[in-house]
Amino acid sequence: MVRPPRAVFVTLLATALGVSLASGADAVPGSRPAAQVQAPAVLAPATAEGVVPTAAGVRKALAPILADPALGKHRGLYVYDASRDKPVFSVGSATPYVPASTLKLLTTVAALDTLGADHRFTTKVVSPAQGSLVLVGGGDPLLTVKRQTDPTDYPTRASLQDLAASTAKALKAQGVRSVRLGYDASLFTGPAVNPKWQPNYVTEGIAAPVSALWVNEGRLTPGMAKRASSPAQAAASAFAAQLKAAGITVAPTVKAAVAPPAAEPVAQVSSTSVGEIVEHVNLHSDNDGAEVLLRHVGLATKNGGSAVGGVKGLKATLTKLGLDASAAQIYDGSGLTRTNRVPLDVLAGAVRVAVSADHPELRPLLTGLPVAGFTGSLEERFASAGTSPGTGLVRAKTGTLSGVHSLAGLVRDRTGTLLVFAVASDSVPVPKTLAARAALDRAAAALAGCGCAA
Repeated sequence: MVRPPRAVFVTLLATALGVSLASGADAVPGSRPAAQVQAPAVLAPATAEGVVPTAAGVRKALAPILADPALGKHRGLYVYDASRDKPVFSVGSATPYVPASTLKLLTTVAALDTLGADHRFTTKVVSPAQGSLVLVGGGDPLLTVKRQTDPTDYPTRASLQDLAASTAKALKAQGVRSVRLGYDASLFTGPAVNPKWQPNYVTEGIAAPVSALWVNEGRLTPGMAKRASSPAQAAASAFAAQLKAAGITVAPTVKAAVAPPAAEPVAQVSSTSVGEIVEHVNLHSDNDGAEVLLRHVGLATKNGGSAVGGVKGLKATLTKLGLDASAAQIYDGSGLTRTNRVPLDVLAGAVRVAVSADHPELRPLLTGLPVAGFTGSLEERFASAGTSPGTGLVRAKTGTLSGVHSLAGLVRDRTGTLLVFAVASDSVPVPKTLAARAALDRAAAALAGCGCAA
C-alpha cells in the first residue's frame, strides 16, 4: 500500500477537525506554517455538525458488535458528541477498565498542559573543576548516541555525537585535551523500575529502568532488545567514546557525580519539542517515552520526579482540565501495569479536551494518534470484514496487554459529526485475541459509517 507523506495526514486531520495549521497556538509541532505546507486539500473543511446522534442510534449500530463473545464479560463503550459538546451513549462503563496503553493519552495530555508543546529538555556538560566534566541528564526521552543521517526521520533527535563535538571544540579552545568524566542523572528520583510492573518487562526489553540520562531509551542494541541495567552509566560511557573520537582523552573510570547547580554549561543539546515527543509516544505506543514524560509532569507540578510524584501531578492536571479522575487508579505513565483502572469517559476525555476549541495547545495529542490502516500501532489494523468504513478515518490510541484490548480516539461520522470514543475489554480470552481486536475495530468503523440518529 502506498502511504501518503506525514504532511498529508496532518492536513487531513486539521481539515477534518476544522482547525487551523497557522503558526501560533494552533500550529502542529514540527510542521511548517500553513503557507509552506504543500500537501493537497484532501477534504473540504468540516463546517457542518451533521446529524444529531442519539443513544438509541448508537446502540442500534453497535449492539451486535459489542455482543461478540470474543470480548469477554467486561466490555464497554463510551461515545461523546464533540460537535455539540455532550455525551451520547455509554454501556458497560459503570466500573473502570485496565487501560493498557490507552493510558498514554492521559500522560501525554498532562505533559502538554503542564510543560507546553514547545518545551525542550536539555542535556548538558558542565565543568566543576579544571579537567573535570559532568554529563547532566535533563530527561530527554529520545536522546541518541549518533546523530541522525536520514533527513526524513521524525522527530529529529538530539545526539551525544553532537554534544561531544561541541564539548571537544570548547575544550580545545581552552587548551584542554584530557578530562575526567562523571554523570548526573539526579533529576528523576524514586525506583527506576516501577514495582507494579511484571518482572519480565525489563529483562525482555519491553521497558527500561527510567532515567533522566539515557541513550536509545536504554537499549544496548536496536529494537525491543536488552536494556542497560544502568542507563545513565551506559550513556556516559557512550559519551566518553564520542569524546575520544573527537580528540579528547578521557580517564578510564566514569562515575556518578553531582553537578554544581551554578555550573555554566561547556556545551549542551536540546531535545525535540514536547509536542513532537507526544506525537511519537502515541503513534508508536512508546512505553519508555511515556514513563519519562510522567516524571516530568511530576516535576512540573512540584510533586517530584518519581513515578509516584508523576501520578499525583497527572491526576491533578486531569482535574484541572475538567476530567473527573477520582475513580481512576493509576500507577505508571505507560499503562504497562495491570493494576491501573480508568473509567472510559476519562480515557475519551483526554481526546475530548484536546479537540476542544478551548485547548488548542493540546493539539499534538490529536496529530499523534495512529490512523486506522495507515500509521503507527493501527497500521496493520482495520483489515478484517466490517472495518473498511473506518480505514483512514478513525484516529485512535491502542491498548494491548494479554487479555486486555482498548481503543480511544475520534472519528467524524458520515454526516459530519465529530465523535470521541473509548471502547475496551479487559476480560478477553487469550485465544480470542485477534477476534477481540477485530471487534473493537468494527465498533470504531461503525461510528464512522453511522449517522446514529435513530
